Amino acid sequence: MWTPPLSRLQHPREVVRHFTPNWFTATMGTGILALALNQFPLPVPGLRGFAQGLWLVNIGVFILCALLYSARWVFFFDGARRIFQHGVMCMFLGAIPMGLATIVNGFLAFGASHPGNAAVEIAHALWWVDAAMAVACAWLVPYLMFTRQEHSLESMTAVWLLPIVAAEVTAASGGLLIAHLGAGAAATRILLVSYALWGVSVLPAIGILAILFLRMALHKLPRRDMAASSWLSLGPIGTGALGLLLLGAQAPRILVGTQIVEIGRAAYGLGVIGAAILWGFGLWWLVLAVLITLRYVREGLPFNMGWWAFTFPIGVYSMATLTLGYMTGVSVFIVLGAAFVLVLGAFWLIVFSRTVYGAYHGHLFVGPPDSNLQT
Repeated sequence: MWTPPLSRLQHPREVVRHFTPNWFTATMGTGILALALNQFPLPVPGLRGFAQGLWLVNIGVFILCALLYSARWVFFFDGARRIFQHGVMCMFLGAIPMGLATIVNGFLAFGASHPGNAAVEIAHALWWVDAAMAVACAWLVPYLMFTRQEHSLESMTAVWLLPIVAAEVTAASGGLLIAHLGAGAAATRILLVSYALWGVSVLPAIGILAILFLRMALHKLPRRDMAASSWLSLGPIGTGALGLLLLGAQAPRILVGTQIVEIGRAAYGLGVIGAAILWGFGLWWLVLAVLITLRYVREGLPFNMGWWAFTFPIGVYSMATLTLGYMTGVSVFIVLGAAFVLVLGAFWLIVFSRTVYGAYHGHLFVGPPDSNLQT
Protein backbone atom coordinates (compact mmCIF):
# COMPACT_ATOMS: atom_id res chain seq x y z
CA MET A 1 0.00 0.00 0.00
CA TRP A 2 1.43 3.38 -1.01
CA THR A 3 2.19 5.84 1.75
CA PRO A 4 3.19 9.48 1.24
CA PRO A 5 6.81 10.48 1.92
CA LEU A 6 7.79 11.55 5.45
CA SER A 7 4.52 10.10 6.78
CA ARG A 8 6.10 9.44 10.19
CA LEU A 9 6.85 13.13 10.72
CA GLN A 10 4.48 15.79 11.98
CA HIS A 11 5.84 18.29 9.44
CA PRO A 12 8.50 18.16 6.67
CA ARG A 13 10.58 20.75 8.56
CA GLU A 14 11.33 17.99 11.05
CA VAL A 15 13.82 16.68 8.49
CA VAL A 16 15.90 19.82 8.99
CA ARG A 17 15.29 20.08 12.73
CA HIS A 18 16.58 16.57 13.36
CA PHE A 19 19.28 16.43 10.70
CA THR A 20 22.59 15.50 12.33
CA PRO A 21 26.10 14.87 10.96
CA ASN A 22 25.80 11.10 11.24
CA TRP A 23 24.04 11.28 7.87
CA PHE A 24 27.43 12.05 6.31
CA THR A 25 28.42 8.45 7.05
CA ALA A 26 26.23 7.56 4.04
CA THR A 27 28.58 9.60 1.85
CA MET A 28 31.57 7.84 3.42
CA GLY A 29 30.16 4.39 2.71
CA THR A 30 28.93 5.18 -0.80
CA GLY A 31 32.15 6.98 -1.75
CA ILE A 32 34.44 4.21 -0.55
CA LEU A 33 32.40 1.63 -2.46
CA ALA A 34 32.83 3.62 -5.68
CA LEU A 35 36.59 3.85 -5.13
CA ALA A 36 36.93 0.19 -4.16
CA LEU A 37 34.98 -0.99 -7.20
CA ASN A 38 37.31 1.09 -9.36
CA GLN A 39 40.24 -0.93 -7.92
CA PHE A 40 38.52 -4.33 -8.29
CA PRO A 41 41.10 -6.73 -9.76
CA LEU A 42 38.78 -8.78 -11.98
CA PRO A 43 37.59 -7.48 -15.38
CA VAL A 44 33.85 -6.87 -15.09
CA PRO A 45 32.15 -5.17 -18.05
CA GLY A 46 30.69 -1.81 -17.10
CA LEU A 47 32.08 -1.88 -13.56
CA ARG A 48 34.16 1.28 -13.94
CA GLY A 49 31.19 3.14 -15.39
CA PHE A 50 29.01 1.96 -12.51
CA ALA A 51 31.65 3.04 -10.00
CA GLN A 52 31.88 6.47 -11.60
CA GLY A 53 28.10 6.80 -11.56
CA LEU A 54 28.05 5.85 -7.90
CA TRP A 55 30.65 8.54 -7.22
CA LEU A 56 28.49 11.13 -8.99
CA VAL A 57 25.50 10.06 -6.92
CA ASN A 58 27.67 10.43 -3.83
CA ILE A 59 28.45 14.02 -4.76
CA GLY A 60 24.73 14.70 -4.91
CA VAL A 61 24.16 13.02 -1.54
CA PHE A 62 27.00 15.02 0.03
CA ILE A 63 25.62 18.30 -1.30
CA LEU A 64 22.14 17.43 -0.04
CA CYS A 65 23.49 16.54 3.42
CA ALA A 66 25.51 19.76 3.50
CA LEU A 67 22.46 21.85 2.59
CA LEU A 68 20.22 20.17 5.17
CA TYR A 69 22.79 20.42 7.95
CA SER A 70 23.52 24.05 7.09
CA ALA A 71 19.78 24.74 7.15
CA ARG A 72 19.60 23.30 10.65
CA TRP A 73 22.19 25.80 11.83
CA VAL A 74 20.24 28.62 10.19
CA PHE A 75 16.70 27.73 11.25
CA PHE A 76 17.28 25.71 14.43
CA PHE A 77 20.46 27.25 15.76
CA ASP A 78 19.82 26.58 19.45
CA GLY A 79 19.30 22.87 18.80
CA ALA A 80 22.20 22.62 16.36
CA ARG A 81 24.76 24.11 18.71
CA ARG A 82 23.93 21.57 21.39
CA ILE A 83 25.86 19.00 19.42
CA PHE A 84 28.97 20.28 21.16
CA GLN A 85 27.61 18.95 24.47
CA HIS A 86 26.47 15.63 23.03
CA GLY A 87 28.92 12.86 23.84
CA VAL A 88 28.03 10.66 20.85
CA MET A 89 26.68 12.84 18.04
CA CYS A 90 29.59 15.26 18.31
CA MET A 91 31.91 12.47 17.18
CA PHE A 92 30.16 12.35 13.82
CA LEU A 93 31.48 15.77 12.91
CA GLY A 94 34.49 13.81 11.67
CA ALA A 95 32.25 12.14 9.07
CA ILE A 96 32.00 15.43 7.15
CA PRO A 97 35.67 15.68 6.07
CA MET A 98 35.83 11.91 5.55
CA GLY A 99 32.84 12.05 3.22
CA LEU A 100 34.45 14.95 1.36
CA ALA A 101 37.69 12.96 1.02
CA THR A 102 35.91 10.26 -0.98
CA ILE A 103 34.75 12.95 -3.40
CA VAL A 104 38.27 14.37 -3.68
CA ASN A 105 39.62 10.90 -4.42
CA GLY A 106 36.90 10.37 -6.99
CA PHE A 107 38.02 13.44 -8.93
CA LEU A 108 41.45 11.80 -9.14
CA ALA A 109 40.19 8.30 -9.90
CA PHE A 110 37.55 9.20 -12.47
CA GLY A 111 38.09 12.80 -13.57
CA ALA A 112 41.87 12.84 -13.91
CA SER A 113 41.76 10.06 -16.53
CA HIS A 114 40.44 12.60 -19.04
CA PRO A 115 43.25 14.92 -20.17
CA GLY A 116 42.68 18.65 -20.32
CA ASN A 117 40.08 18.92 -17.57
CA ALA A 118 40.36 20.59 -14.19
CA ALA A 119 39.83 17.48 -12.05
CA VAL A 120 43.30 17.58 -10.48
CA GLU A 121 43.06 21.32 -9.75
CA ILE A 122 39.64 20.83 -8.14
CA ALA A 123 40.94 17.91 -6.07
CA HIS A 124 44.00 19.95 -5.07
CA ALA A 125 41.88 22.83 -3.78
CA LEU A 126 39.36 20.58 -2.03
CA TRP A 127 42.16 18.58 -0.41
CA TRP A 128 43.35 21.61 1.55
CA VAL A 129 39.78 22.35 2.62
CA ASP A 130 39.41 18.75 3.72
CA ALA A 131 42.71 18.88 5.62
CA ALA A 132 41.61 22.00 7.51
CA MET A 133 38.29 20.40 8.46
CA ALA A 134 39.97 17.16 9.53
CA VAL A 135 42.48 18.93 11.74
CA ALA A 136 39.71 21.03 13.29
CA CYS A 137 37.81 17.85 14.20
CA ALA A 138 40.96 16.18 15.52
CA TRP A 139 41.49 18.94 18.07
CA LEU A 140 38.07 20.47 18.67
CA VAL A 141 36.12 17.32 19.46
CA PRO A 142 38.63 15.90 22.00
CA TYR A 143 38.80 19.35 23.63
CA LEU A 144 35.02 19.32 23.99
CA MET A 145 35.23 15.81 25.42
CA PHE A 146 37.67 17.07 28.03
CA THR A 147 35.77 20.25 28.94
CA ARG A 148 32.03 20.05 28.20
CA GLN A 149 30.82 16.51 27.67
CA GLU A 150 30.09 13.71 30.10
CA HIS A 151 31.87 10.43 29.39
CA SER A 152 32.64 7.22 31.24
CA LEU A 153 34.64 4.14 30.44
CA GLU A 154 31.49 2.01 30.55
CA SER A 155 29.72 4.14 27.90
CA MET A 156 32.72 4.37 25.58
CA THR A 157 32.44 2.88 22.07
CA ALA A 158 34.60 2.94 18.94
CA VAL A 159 32.66 6.06 17.86
CA TRP A 160 35.40 7.95 19.72
CA LEU A 161 37.61 7.21 16.72
CA LEU A 162 35.56 9.19 14.20
CA PRO A 163 36.91 12.71 14.79
CA ILE A 164 40.47 11.37 14.99
CA VAL A 165 40.42 9.19 11.87
CA ALA A 166 39.46 12.06 9.55
CA ALA A 167 43.04 13.36 9.45
CA GLU A 168 44.52 10.07 8.27
CA VAL A 169 41.83 9.74 5.60
CA THR A 170 43.04 13.11 4.32
CA ALA A 171 46.64 11.85 4.54
CA ALA A 172 45.84 8.84 2.34
CA SER A 173 44.04 11.16 -0.05
CA GLY A 174 47.22 13.24 -0.19
CA GLY A 175 49.09 10.18 -1.45
CA LEU A 176 46.62 9.89 -4.31
CA LEU A 177 46.82 13.60 -5.07
CA ILE A 178 50.59 13.85 -5.39
CA ALA A 179 50.55 10.94 -7.84
CA HIS A 180 49.00 13.44 -10.28
CA LEU A 181 51.45 16.25 -9.49
CA GLY A 182 54.96 16.76 -10.76
CA ALA A 183 57.91 16.69 -8.39
CA GLY A 184 58.31 20.13 -6.87
CA ALA A 185 57.59 22.31 -3.89
CA ALA A 186 53.79 21.84 -4.00
CA ALA A 187 54.00 18.05 -4.08
CA THR A 188 56.70 17.97 -1.40
CA ARG A 189 54.55 20.17 0.82
CA ILE A 190 51.53 17.88 0.46
CA LEU A 191 53.69 14.80 1.07
CA LEU A 192 55.11 16.10 4.34
CA VAL A 193 51.79 17.55 5.51
CA SER A 194 50.16 14.18 4.77
CA TYR A 195 52.71 12.35 6.91
CA ALA A 196 52.03 14.86 9.68
CA LEU A 197 48.28 14.28 9.32
CA TRP A 198 48.95 10.54 9.52
CA GLY A 199 50.71 11.08 12.84
CA VAL A 200 47.94 13.38 14.11
CA SER A 201 45.46 10.57 13.54
CA VAL A 202 46.96 7.07 13.65
CA LEU A 203 48.92 7.42 16.87
CA PRO A 204 46.01 8.81 18.96
CA ALA A 205 43.73 6.20 17.35
CA ILE A 206 45.97 3.38 18.56
CA GLY A 207 45.72 4.83 22.07
CA ILE A 208 41.93 4.90 21.80
CA LEU A 209 41.91 1.29 20.60
CA ALA A 210 43.92 0.27 23.67
CA ILE A 211 41.35 1.96 25.92
CA LEU A 212 38.55 0.34 23.95
CA PHE A 213 40.08 -3.10 24.55
CA LEU A 214 40.08 -2.38 28.28
CA ARG A 215 36.49 -1.12 28.18
CA MET A 216 35.30 -4.26 26.36
CA ALA A 217 37.08 -6.53 28.80
CA LEU A 218 35.67 -4.76 31.85
CA HIS A 219 32.18 -3.81 30.69
CA LYS A 220 31.54 -6.24 27.81
CA LEU A 221 29.71 -5.31 24.62
CA PRO A 222 27.81 -2.04 24.15
CA ARG A 223 24.03 -1.96 23.76
CA ARG A 224 22.45 -3.35 20.58
CA ASP A 225 21.86 0.00 18.87
CA MET A 226 25.66 0.52 18.88
CA ALA A 227 26.41 -2.96 17.53
CA ALA A 228 27.88 -1.76 14.22
CA SER A 229 30.41 0.42 16.05
CA SER A 230 32.61 -2.66 16.54
CA TRP A 231 33.60 -2.33 12.86
CA LEU A 232 34.86 1.22 13.36
CA SER A 233 38.04 -0.13 14.95
CA LEU A 234 39.06 -1.37 11.52
CA GLY A 235 38.89 2.14 10.05
CA PRO A 236 42.04 3.80 11.42
CA ILE A 237 44.06 0.62 10.88
CA GLY A 238 43.02 0.18 7.26
CA THR A 239 43.36 3.86 6.45
CA GLY A 240 46.70 4.02 8.24
CA ALA A 241 48.03 1.15 6.17
CA LEU A 242 46.67 2.65 2.96
CA GLY A 243 48.23 6.01 3.76
CA LEU A 244 51.67 4.49 4.33
CA LEU A 245 51.46 2.64 1.02
CA LEU A 246 50.27 5.57 -1.08
CA LEU A 247 52.65 8.11 0.44
CA GLY A 248 55.58 5.69 0.39
CA ALA A 249 54.96 4.87 -3.27
CA GLN A 250 55.23 8.55 -4.24
CA ALA A 251 57.97 9.69 -1.86
CA PRO A 252 60.97 8.53 -4.00
CA ARG A 253 59.67 10.41 -7.05
CA ILE A 254 58.61 13.53 -5.19
CA LEU A 255 61.82 13.88 -3.18
CA VAL A 256 64.24 13.17 -6.04
CA GLY A 257 66.73 15.98 -6.43
CA THR A 258 66.16 17.25 -2.88
CA GLN A 259 68.41 17.05 0.15
CA ILE A 260 66.20 14.33 1.63
CA VAL A 261 66.11 12.02 -1.37
CA GLU A 262 67.33 9.12 0.81
CA ILE A 263 64.27 9.54 2.98
CA GLY A 264 62.12 9.00 -0.08
CA ARG A 265 63.64 5.58 -0.72
CA ALA A 266 63.27 4.63 2.93
CA ALA A 267 59.64 5.78 2.93
CA TYR A 268 58.80 3.25 0.22
CA GLY A 269 60.12 0.31 2.24
CA LEU A 270 58.65 1.63 5.45
CA GLY A 271 55.30 1.97 3.73
CA VAL A 272 55.21 -1.68 2.68
CA ILE A 273 56.48 -3.09 5.98
CA GLY A 274 54.39 -0.73 8.10
CA ALA A 275 51.28 -1.47 6.05
CA ALA A 276 51.82 -5.22 6.37
CA ILE A 277 52.08 -4.88 10.15
CA LEU A 278 48.95 -2.72 10.33
CA TRP A 279 47.16 -5.14 8.00
CA GLY A 280 47.77 -7.94 10.46
CA PHE A 281 46.54 -5.76 13.30
CA GLY A 282 43.45 -4.99 11.24
CA LEU A 283 42.83 -8.67 10.57
CA TRP A 284 42.73 -9.27 14.31
CA TRP A 285 40.08 -6.56 14.74
CA LEU A 286 38.17 -7.78 11.68
CA VAL A 287 37.73 -11.28 13.07
CA LEU A 288 36.60 -9.85 16.40
CA ALA A 289 34.12 -7.55 14.64
CA VAL A 290 32.65 -10.54 12.78
CA LEU A 291 32.32 -12.59 15.97
CA ILE A 292 30.75 -9.68 17.85
CA THR A 293 28.30 -9.01 15.02
CA LEU A 294 27.23 -12.66 14.88
CA ARG A 295 26.49 -12.51 18.60
CA TYR A 296 24.37 -9.38 18.09
CA VAL A 297 22.53 -10.94 15.14
CA ARG A 298 21.24 -13.72 17.38
CA GLU A 299 19.74 -11.06 19.64
CA GLY A 300 18.29 -8.97 16.80
CA LEU A 301 19.78 -5.79 15.39
CA PRO A 302 17.62 -2.65 15.22
CA PHE A 303 18.42 -0.58 12.14
CA ASN A 304 19.76 2.93 12.56
CA MET A 305 22.22 5.20 10.78
CA GLY A 306 25.00 3.55 12.76
CA TRP A 307 24.79 0.63 10.33
CA TRP A 308 26.90 2.68 7.90
CA ALA A 309 29.80 1.63 10.15
CA PHE A 310 29.61 -1.70 8.29
CA THR A 311 30.80 0.00 5.09
CA PHE A 312 33.62 2.55 5.33
CA PRO A 313 35.97 0.55 7.61
CA ILE A 314 35.82 -2.60 5.48
CA GLY A 315 36.13 -0.36 2.43
CA VAL A 316 39.42 1.24 3.44
CA TYR A 317 40.71 -2.12 4.66
CA SER A 318 39.88 -3.71 1.30
CA MET A 319 41.66 -0.90 -0.56
CA ALA A 320 44.69 -1.25 1.69
CA THR A 321 44.68 -4.99 1.03
CA LEU A 322 44.47 -4.54 -2.74
CA THR A 323 47.17 -1.84 -2.75
CA LEU A 324 49.46 -4.05 -0.67
CA GLY A 325 48.93 -6.84 -3.17
CA TYR A 326 49.59 -4.61 -6.18
CA MET A 327 52.77 -3.15 -4.68
CA THR A 328 54.23 -6.45 -3.47
CA GLY A 329 52.93 -8.85 -6.11
CA VAL A 330 51.64 -11.19 -3.39
CA SER A 331 48.48 -12.61 -4.92
CA VAL A 332 46.86 -13.62 -1.63
CA PHE A 333 46.34 -9.95 -0.80
CA ILE A 334 44.68 -9.34 -4.16
CA VAL A 335 42.35 -12.31 -3.68
CA LEU A 336 41.45 -11.23 -0.15
CA GLY A 337 41.03 -7.63 -1.26
CA ALA A 338 38.59 -8.69 -3.97
CA ALA A 339 36.63 -10.74 -1.44
CA PHE A 340 36.48 -7.77 0.95
CA VAL A 341 35.15 -5.55 -1.85
CA LEU A 342 32.36 -8.06 -2.48
CA VAL A 343 31.52 -8.03 1.24
CA LEU A 344 31.52 -4.23 1.14
CA GLY A 345 29.11 -4.28 -1.79
CA ALA A 346 26.73 -6.60 0.06
CA PHE A 347 26.84 -4.44 3.19
CA TRP A 348 26.23 -1.30 1.14
CA LEU A 349 23.19 -2.74 -0.63
CA ILE A 350 21.59 -3.68 2.67
CA VAL A 351 22.36 -0.44 4.47
CA PHE A 352 21.60 1.84 1.51
CA SER A 353 18.21 0.24 0.83
CA ARG A 354 17.18 0.45 4.47
CA THR A 355 18.39 4.04 4.70
CA VAL A 356 16.34 5.05 1.66
CA TYR A 357 13.29 3.31 3.14
CA GLY A 358 13.75 4.98 6.51
CA ALA A 359 14.38 8.40 4.97
CA TYR A 360 11.32 8.11 2.72
CA HIS A 361 9.01 7.32 5.62
CA GLY A 362 10.77 9.76 7.92
CA HIS A 363 11.43 7.58 10.95
CA LEU A 364 15.21 8.08 10.62
CA PHE A 365 14.81 11.83 11.13
CA VAL A 366 14.58 11.74 14.89
CA GLY A 367 16.80 13.11 17.59
CA PRO A 368 19.31 10.84 19.34
CA PRO A 369 18.37 9.08 22.59
CA ASP A 370 19.92 11.94 24.53
CA SER A 371 17.25 14.59 24.02
CA ASN A 372 19.60 17.58 24.18
CA LEU A 373 19.73 17.67 20.36
CA GLN A 374 15.99 17.53 19.78
CA THR A 375 15.16 21.22 20.03
